[in-house]
Amino acid sequence: MTETLATIANLAIVTFVLASMVSMGLSLTTTQVIEPLKNPGLVAQALIANFVLAPLAAWGIAELVGLSDSTALGLILIGSAAGAPFLPKLAQMAKGDVAYSVGLMTLLMVVTVAFIPLVLGTLIDSVEVSAWEIAKPLLLGMLLPLGLALLVRARYDDAKNVAPALNQVSTMALMLGGVIALVLVLPTMIDSFGTGAYIALILFLVATLAAGYLLGGKDRATRVVSGLGTAQRNLSAALLIATTSFASDGEVFVMVMLASVVMLVVLLPLAAELGRQAGDESGGHL
Repeated sequence: MTETLATIANLAIVTFVLASMVSMGLSLTTTQVIEPLKNPGLVAQALIANFVLAPLAAWGIAELVGLSDSTALGLILIGSAAGAPFLPKLAQMAKGDVAYSVGLMTLLMVVTVAFIPLVLGTLIDSVEVSAWEIAKPLLLGMLLPLGLALLVRARYDDAKNVAPALNQVSTMALMLGGVIALVLVLPTMIDSFGTGAYIALILFLVATLAAGYLLGGKDRATRVVSGLGTAQRNLSAALLIATTSFASDGEVFVMVMLASVVMLVVLLPLAAELGRQAGDESGGHL
């Protein structure tokens, strides 16, 4: 029974990733995708926040808290995976620059494919990492469907009408996979209390939020997007890697699942509050 549920959960997660990528590609235009490249300074700061400060923060916090090797690997994997598909939604809720969030997410996702094998091999001496084995699920599961969907949208503009239905499929698959996965790992999640995992995740969120916001440029709209985008890691990529390249190490998967829960609980209300404050401020100027 457990094996059957695990198989269903993995299939649901893969469906979520594929549906999200195709829906995103059908919703975007080439102009939106290249938007971050129009401001090289802002792009450089975003890359530093996501691919220098975030993984270093994950490594440093893991050492500070004293996480086990496998749990530390999960945190570093999370810290190395940027370009969350959920970022545009957070940006919308926070009344940030949604167009910038779409382009930034795509850029970070592309860099993530090359960066994760590099950082895992560099920061974790005890783990032998195959760059291709890690890059393969990202290329086949995320970038390929995204790229194909972008091509379809460029050729057939009406294809964007399919995106809402795919969004629903993605949401349903995420809910199904998430619920089953949480049921399967619930005992381990409960056991994680006292291991330092939750403390490490909270510290990581605070550090990445601050780093992204401070390096997010001068405008409030881009700073908010950068802060949320640095804190909200690419859990789709992390889950793909945790369930493929590190399938034999359950603690890595558990840490990614813990991050999924903590980030959801913290960042959704935070984005909503930022949006409320922005609305109050704009209303006060009327």
